[in-house]
Order: sequence, then structure tokens, then C-alpha cells
Amino acid sequence: MQTLKIGAKPLTLEDIREVAVEGRRVVLAPSAIRKIERAHRFLQSKVKSGGTFYGINTGFGLLSNVRIEDGDIETLQYNLLRSHACGMGDYLEDRFVRAMLLLRAANLAHGHSGVSLRLVEQILALLNRGVCPLIPEQGSVGASGDLAPLAHLALVLIGEGRARYRGKEMDGARALKAAGLKPIRLGPKEGLALINGTQFMTSIGALTLLDAERLADIADLAGAMSVEAMRGTETAFEPEIHAVRPHPGQVKVARHVRDILLSGGGKSEIALSHENCGKVQDPYSLRCIPQVHGASRDAMAFVRQVLEREINAVTDNPLVFPEEKKILSGGNFHGQIVSIAMDLLSISLAELASISEQRLEKLVNPAISDLPAFLTKQGGLNSGFMIVQVAAASIVSENKTLCHPASVDTIPTSADKEDHVSMGAWAARKAARVLVNSRRVLAMELLASAQGLDFLRPMKSSKTLEELHKRLRKRVRRLDADRIFHGDLLAVESLLASGELVDLG
Repeated sequence: MQTLKIGAKPLTLEDIREVAVEGRRVVLAPSAIRKIERAHRFLQSKVKSGGTFYGINTGFGLLSNVRIEDGDIETLQYNLLRSHACGMGDYLEDRFVRAMLLLRAANLAHGHSGVSLRLVEQILALLNRGVCPLIPEQGSVGASGDLAPLAHLALVLIGEGRARYRGKEMDGARALKAAGLKPIRLGPKEGLALINGTQFMTSIGALTLLDAERLADIADLAGAMSVEAMRGTETAFEPEIHAVRPHPGQVKVARHVRDILLSGGGKSEIALSHENCGKVQDPYSLRCIPQVHGASRDAMAFVRQVLEREINAVTDNPLVFPEEKKILSGGNFHGQIVSIAMDLLSISLAELASISEQRLEKLVNPAISDLPAFLTKQGGLNSGFMIVQVAAASIVSENKTLCHPASVDTIPTSADKEDHVSMGAWAARKAARVLVNSRRVLAMELLASAQGLDFLRPMKSSKTLEELHKRLRKRVRRLDADRIFHGDLLAVESLLASGELVDLG
């Protein structure tokens, strides 16, 4: 895989996955190096001029009116990191932390922070050598940026805090030494530059969105398989219907599901078997797949736009503008736009799960599916998929609670100096949880719809759905009598998370 050069061109969400998950190496482009050095020289000159600059030779927040003596400027940056590293909860997944390292370096590489080149190179050294700071999940209100999580990240750069290296947890100094690195000394503003920003919420958001987009394709596959298993009609997916209500997601889903149902050159044996059955309309959970899945896709498209801008933005404060010879304080660290996007992402994912659970309910209901009750032989002796649907309902209900928006909440902090905050960190963490929940519900539906197809044998489904059925059956055998479902569900969930179905989507 080719090395990623920060500053050569805008970052993409796919770049983040390649670095955070696949281990792609990262370096600074020459243009980024020049920008960093120019801003650093300018900042140094301003410090030497004797002026007063927020966070450089002043306190922070309400204490910004306290002037710091020249001899304490370095100590100020260390104290900032130590005092702000007060996160709680479980440690963040390594992939999210690696994304944070990438985005923190990219943010500083724009040349508007005034930090030294060696600081940015130290961040990339952690990333490239596999040193992963241990960052507690809780503690950020999303303004002035993700302060607590980023402080935990920054501590490892100076040989403090905790980190994971080659699978082992250790203190920051030991992790640096094991990786052949030395702690860095902080200069003016460098502590502040490390913690002002939205990289915690944005990293979680970026990787969650990428998984969500894949899950949207899987939702279409699951919906199509349920349509086949319940011998529904493909009429609801005809292009004329959607051309007169041309929301992009709706049109895309209708085309996608229709392509799945007709893959192989036309209607499947199952579809042909009920052409003249007299059924006029299917339940909404089948008939309205384009309208519901499509709405989620359109919401995800908006989230992608927000994140693509954010990962290429400068979220530090104050900002250094060498060409204009200015140092300006503002609020680019405020995560409101990301917070709103993350709440929307949660809702879009929850809807994929909600309609999926209703298709599952129809599959186990013989009055609607015309399949054996609860998809089992000898019902009564066997309960079949009865409690699978119950478990799915419980997860959908959990999603509803998690979709209560974080972005509309704010609690004033820092003695009311920071009086409106975004809660973007919690919005992003919730979205990641809703993603997992929704994937589990779709795994349940797929397992049930595959069982439904088994009851229709020897008739065959479409080419794509037969391949999907085959891959599911490689993981889980058909249900002939009651058995423990937990392992089966985990196996299908793992299949969905693995990305192995991407080619079918």
C-alpha cells in the first residue's frame, strides 16, 4: 500500500480507514513541512516580541486574563496536558485512536497552529511504529474541542500517560522506548495545539460512517432476501414509481433491490411461482424499503459531507496566519456540526434496524409469510425463530433510547466561560453503538430469511440471493430442530462486520 502523504491532497474517509485499520504508513508532504515551519517561525517571533497571546503566555478559559511569566511558558503546556487528562470509562478502540493520531497530525500540518515540525513528526512516529495511547471514552463535551481525550493522547508524546504497544499496556515512557522513540519537549502553545480540536468525535464518526455505508448495502440485501422468502412482489421497486419522487437514496435503493431480485437475467423461480397469486400489495416493511432505506442513505450522504470537510479543517485555537501576520482567537474547536451529523447518523442506522425487525416479525408470522410458524418444523415442540424476533425487538428499543439527540444538550463549563458545548463526543460514541446494534438486527433478519428460502426449496432465488444464501450457510446450517441460537447469530454478525459481503452489495 502506497504511503499516505499528509498535505499532498485532501484526506478522504477511506484514507482514514486504510491508516487506522489496515496500517497504512503516513508521512508529511514537503508542502506541509514548509507550512509547519513557516507558522512556527512566525509564532516564535511573536512570543519574543513580548505581546500577550491566549494559551501561549496566558492561562486558559476563565484564567485567560492571567499573564504567564516567560520562564513558565513551557511549564504551562505540561500543566495543561496533565490537568486535562481526566477521562473516565473504558479505553477507546485502537482503530479510533489511530484515526485520532492521523487527524491530529493532519490538523497541525495545515500550518495554522504554530507548532514545531518535530511535534508533528512525533505524532506520526507513534502512528507508524504502532504506539497506541490509551484514551478513556468519557470526558469530552465537544468544546473547546475534545480536551480530555486529546490530553490523554498527547501525554504519550512527552513520555507520560499510558499506551499499548505490541498488544501490551504500559506507561508512555516505556512504550516510547520500546518503539525506539524519545519523549518530546513542548514549546510555546504546543500543549494547547494538541488538545484543541474535534479529532475524538470525528475519528469515531468517520470510521462509523464507513461501516454504516456498508451496512446500508447489507440492509438492501437483507430486505431483498425477505421479499423473496415471503414471495413478495418486485413491482414496488419499478423505476417509474421512484422517478416521480426522485430522492437520490430512494432511487438508488429501488434500483439496487430490483437488481438483486432480477440478478441472473430475470425473475427467479420463486418469483415466477407466485406471479398470479392475486396479492396486490406487500406490508410497508417490504414495499417501502426504497423510501426507508433511501432516507437513511441520504442522511448518510449529508454526514459524509460534514466529515469530509471536518477531517480537512483546522480546529485549533488560537490560529496562526503567517502571511497576514495575525494570531486570531476563535471557536473552530466547537463540535456542533459534527455532533448534529452524528445524531443524524444514529437515526439513519436505527431506521435500518427498525424496518429490518418488522420484516423479521413478518417472516415468523405465518398469517403474513405463508411459511411455517416461527420458521420451524414441528412448531410447539420447537420454538424456532420465536425469540430471535423478541431479541431483535429489544435491540431496536435500545436504539430508540440511544437516538435521543446529544447535540441539543449543553452544560456550561469552565466557570461559564465555555457556556455552550456540543456534546459531540457522546453523539459519536452513541452512533458507534447504534451501528453495532443495527448490524445485529440485520444479522437476525438474514438468518431468518435464509431459513425462509430453505422452506421454498427446490425453487431457487435470484443469482445474488443464492450466493448470499450460500455464504450464510457456510457459517450457519439450517435450523431443523431447536438449538442454541447465540453462536449462530454471532457468526452472521461477524460475517456482516468482516466486509465479505461487499462484492454482493
